Amino acid sequence: MEVQLLVVDDCAQQGSAEELVRGLLDELGMIHVPVPVMVVQSQREAEQRRFSGSPTILIDGHDPFAEPGAQPGLACRLYATSVGRTGVPDADALRAALRAAAHCT
Repeated sequence: MEVQLLVVDDCAQQGSAEELVRGLLDELGMIHVPVPVMVVQSQREAEQRRFSGSPTILIDGHDPFAEPGAQPGLACRLYATSVGRTGVPDADALRAALRAAAHCT
């Protein structure tokens, strides 16, 4: 499985997102899976990567939280969670996405 974290420069949520992803991978016994951080630097790159905002978590190149019709751009991202919109996805939802990807590989 390949997991990547895409961010814009100086993303306020980068640390929280890294901690969440790493913690869940470790919890699921996937301690060997690296989580490289890639900085998206231009609108063109955002469009090429279908970057919906910072932070974006890709699992095997797929954004499990992609919202239909969301426009790519260099902006902060908000995730719909059980407690409202926040800067990182819900841990349970991300855990489920990671588990699903692990069972597909």
